[in-house]
Amino acid sequence: MFMGEYNHTVDEKGRLIIPSKFREELGDEFVVTKGLDGCLFVYDENEWKLLEEKLKALPLTNKDARAFVRFMLAGAAQVEPDKQGRILLPQVLRNFAGLDKDVVLIGVASRIEIWNKDKWEDASSEGNMDEIAEKMAELGI
Repeated sequence: MFMGEYNHTVDEKGRLIIPSKFREELGDEFVVTKGLDGCLFVYDENEWKLLEEKLKALPLTNKDARAFVRFMLAGAAQVEPDKQGRILLPQVLRNFAGLDKDVVLIGVASRIEIWNKDKWEDASSEGNMDEIAEKMAELGI
């Protein structure tokens, strides 16, 4: 399970260091794709395969399903860290998430999210957590 919050920077070549704790769990190759809320999602091979199967099972006749599959797969990139633990983030993904320098990587159970630092600060302080917690209680959490 991924958890924790790490601050890093994207260098001028578009490379990002993946924290060693995350690298151990991700393995030698993993997938980075567009995520929700303006961040990137990072999946290890097993989680990605599970997501792929769910995406393939969506009905081709459903317009929203087709749009979601395109969103998740069109920008997806299989990456592998170099000897320094860096990955090269494709320009399309950096543009999508607004990753130009300071970023935050967070562990969110089955995936990692990569956020522009300013966006993360806004997103993590949004709303009233007491109200959100009440809504989660309705979902059984």
